[in-house]
Amino acid sequence: MTHLKVSIKGLLLLAMPAALSALLNNAYRVIDQFAVQWLGVEAQAAIASCTFVLIGFFALYSIISAGIIALIARAVGAGDRQRQKQLLGNALSGALLLGIVILTLSGTLAAQIAEWLGLQGKLAELAATYLRWHAMFCLPQAIIPVIDAIFIAYGRTKIVLLLQITAASLNFILNPLFIYFLDYGIAGAAIATGVSQSVALLLGLIKLLRMVRPERSCFLLDRTVIEIAFIGLPMCWGTLLFAGVYAGLLNWVISPLGPAVNAALGIGFSALEGFTWPVFWGFSMALASLVGRSIGAGELAHAQQAIRLAFKLLTCAGVLAGTIFWFGAEWLCGLFTEDPEVLSEAVLYAHVLAFSQLFVAYEALTEGVLNGAGKTKAILFWSAPLNVLRIPFCWLFAIHFGWGSAAVWWVINISTLIKAAGKGWVVAKGSWRGG
Repeated sequence: MTHLKVSIKGLLLLAMPAALSALLNNAYRVIDQFAVQWLGVEAQAAIASCTFVLIGFFALYSIISAGIIALIARAVGAGDRQRQKQLLGNALSGALLLGIVILTLSGTLAAQIAEWLGLQGKLAELAATYLRWHAMFCLPQAIIPVIDAIFIAYGRTKIVLLLQITAASLNFILNPLFIYFLDYGIAGAAIATGVSQSVALLLGLIKLLRMVRPERSCFLLDRTVIEIAFIGLPMCWGTLLFAGVYAGLLNWVISPLGPAVNAALGIGFSALEGFTWPVFWGFSMALASLVGRSIGAGELAHAQQAIRLAFKLLTCAGVLAGTIFWFGAEWLCGLFTEDPEVLSEAVLYAHVLAFSQLFVAYEALTEGVLNGAGKTKAILFWSAPLNVLRIPFCWLFAIHFGWGSAAVWWVINISTLIKAAGKGWVVAKGSWRGG
């Protein structure tokens, strides 16, 4: 930590590879959304509906990935090599076990999951098919976030970027191959994701194990994995609840508004915010790495300087994202659909969400600080209640009062503003400095 100078250039060198890697990591959903459009609106709606199920899986995987970054970063800052090895081994073993359990349940309960999302007929059938094939091929998604988090904790974000470039490139090539040429249909999207990410996983493991060189005993689960999970669980619950809230919105609000709104949500959330959020997340992870290593090294001044610089950069990024959402909505959404009704709804989503992008950026900043300090309970406290309240308020304004999809997007805007303000207040208080 101490040999990394905290400056705008240094922060960008750490954050931008992380942001680009997150963008590419999210790209599999964007590529899937783009690739299945020629299968019809129902296929796009099925992918959109499954998005929040996959976010739920990611939330469960974050029990390990979110917990490991702060602990590894502190061990790096303190120069404790054996501690780093033990954390790495337990994290990888824990992620593998967790992934096997989650995907086994997902494949077995695919039809029930589609029913819980409020899907019916062909739409439910397509969603269940996608989830079954995802369960068979996508175990790497449980382990790759842990590998990414460990590299980020070491400040090796360029490696993460190279791995994601590999996975995204392969996914882009393999999607049309499996979906159309080999005629797997919507299942081909899941297969392409699994195969491409398996290659990235193998390359990442080889590099990581050579870099840290853990002993075999480090992979035997012990109390270390409990320590990792203790920090990761609040992040898991927060993200899981976020996914559950959107699943509830799909069931009680979005699906009743029609397939066009459903497909528009998939385009807006996965495609538009799938490009802007990774930038914010990159800065968040850079701050988590810097704050964790600062606390480990006893150099809090570095973290405070990084926060000030990140605030300036994220302000610019948030304003730019909002501008793109407003002025580029029609062109960007048009890349993902030729259906005029879906396009109209997607453009509306982008125009409304343009007003909250600055606050999404600030929320990412505060979460980076708190995550790096291991203060993840504060993130859960300010996220969970406001996310849950989205369901009744969206139903009230969109369905009961009949104000339609615009009401849903405005409820999301207002709740985002409050969440960002609450987390900002926690960071401003400074209790995170105690580690």
